[in-house]
Amino acid sequence: MKVNMESLQNTAFWEKAGVRLPRYDVAAMREKTKEAPIWVHFGAGNIFRAYIAALQQRLLDAGLADRGIIAADTFDVDNIRMIYGGYDNLTMSVTLNADATIDKEIVASVSEALVAQPAEKEDYARLQEIFAAPSLQMASFTITEKGYALRQMDGSYLKVVAEDLENGPENARHAMTIVAALLWHRYQHGKPPIAVVSMDNCSHNGEKLQGSILEVARAWQANGFVPQDFVRWLTDESQVSFPWSMIDKITPRPSPEVQRMLEETGIEGMAPLETPRGSFVAPFVNAEKAQYLVVEDIFPNGRPPLEKAGVYFTDRKTVNLTERMKVTTCLNPLHTALAVYGCLLGYTLIREEMKDPDLVRLVRRLGYLEGLPVVTDPGILSPKAFIDEVVEQRLPNPFMPDAPQRIATDTSQKVGIRFGETIKSYVAENRPMDGLVALPLAIAGWFRYLLGVDDQGNAMALSGDPLLPELQKQLAGIELGKPETVGDKLKPILKNSLVFGSDLTATPLAARIEEYFLAEIAGPGAVRRSLQEFLKA
Repeated sequence: MKVNMESLQNTAFWEKAGVRLPRYDVAAMREKTKEAPIWVHFGAGNIFRAYIAALQQRLLDAGLADRGIIAADTFDVDNIRMIYGGYDNLTMSVTLNADATIDKEIVASVSEALVAQPAEKEDYARLQEIFAAPSLQMASFTITEKGYALRQMDGSYLKVVAEDLENGPENARHAMTIVAALLWHRYQHGKPPIAVVSMDNCSHNGEKLQGSILEVARAWQANGFVPQDFVRWLTDESQVSFPWSMIDKITPRPSPEVQRMLEETGIEGMAPLETPRGSFVAPFVNAEKAQYLVVEDIFPNGRPPLEKAGVYFTDRKTVNLTERMKVTTCLNPLHTALAVYGCLLGYTLIREEMKDPDLVRLVRRLGYLEGLPVVTDPGILSPKAFIDEVVEQRLPNPFMPDAPQRIATDTSQKVGIRFGETIKSYVAENRPMDGLVALPLAIAGWFRYLLGVDDQGNAMALSGDPLLPELQKQLAGIELGKPETVGDKLKPILKNSLVFGSDLTATPLAARIEEYFLAEIAGPGAVRRSLQEFLKA
């Protein structure tokens, strides 16, 4: 049986296969959404399909909502065409339980899936229609941290951004310029209020999104494309809000084991696909059970009652504290440390790394001893309980197929938050840094990873990263087994506040990072020996 609208009528098959079906009239929901849309989401990838879309499904199932979500993607046209279009916008969602069982559900809350590029004329015209609708309450985002970036490492605009700022809203191609253009379209059609909500896994995500949109709008104003009043409208929180949020749910690449389990129940067409852009996509999504979403409650045009689906709505301070707890201490730094060292040591699964005593010692020290002292309890979630769940249940989950190679993607966009914020806290609180070992080890491990050579001295493929060519250029000439080739090559990166959020050479950590890096390039096996040596205390 294939996953499509027609097959939903065969309830007996899906019940036998143990698949939960939507408990609402999908066709009626889609018609109502088309007439009066309330929610469009940019970034139609795994975390959206496994978590955010499922939240709206909970409301639809309970009769607390009658409209769904319009999914949009500014980057991967083929994800929209192949995965959404090929399966009637339905997703087979699989929850990976810690006891190695799975829960299966068809999520149908996506009413439309559109390519958010002006070159895709029909889709883009529909998006403009949606953004002009007074009923639209929010546009949300899971486009990853790099999706908000307008500038290169040297501070200059990305080529596509520079061109978009010169060419105006009608010719936008970058994610941020496209969104700014759609907001400009909304402004031109009555200026109805809207919430623009980042749900990405990065610090101060709402602030980052707002900053990029405003920078685009101001450049367009300076170039004569939009009036000053458009910029004023974007900065009026009663008209356009940019709530902050914290999201947490691990959604690894689709697992072959899960694919096999689905196919054994008679579900067809579950094989993953690789798009022409190189994205790895599948008709199903698998994710852990644990999930958290905390959102600043500023929605000038209303919002769905997502608190009834488990979302925490609160004030900005609480969101910030919760986000800092998770992103800078209790999960993300641990993930990144495991990612770079897992790649270096030949691991392909995070769960297997959690059986390695050296790596467990690294993440426990990083989280409990070095991170928790500078975390403020947000009140709604306990930092200690959160990190306990991460270390004892989530990362070792025997059924999670998450790979360090996936987590290592875009690390240059993450280290400033996942490690840099903790360093800033130590500086701000005038705390001594003598006891910091795991944190500088994690950064040294990232530098060692960038050499593209594993701990056995073999060439190692690196995960995608927008700064990878520039970073590798700066580290060029460093050779394994020849510490003398390092010289001052690390210093320009350590000084770069665009990477780490501050100049690390102004702290004692820079020297320690260099010391650890030198130890890790001493020769084959040096990474393992360094972990054991520096974490033995």
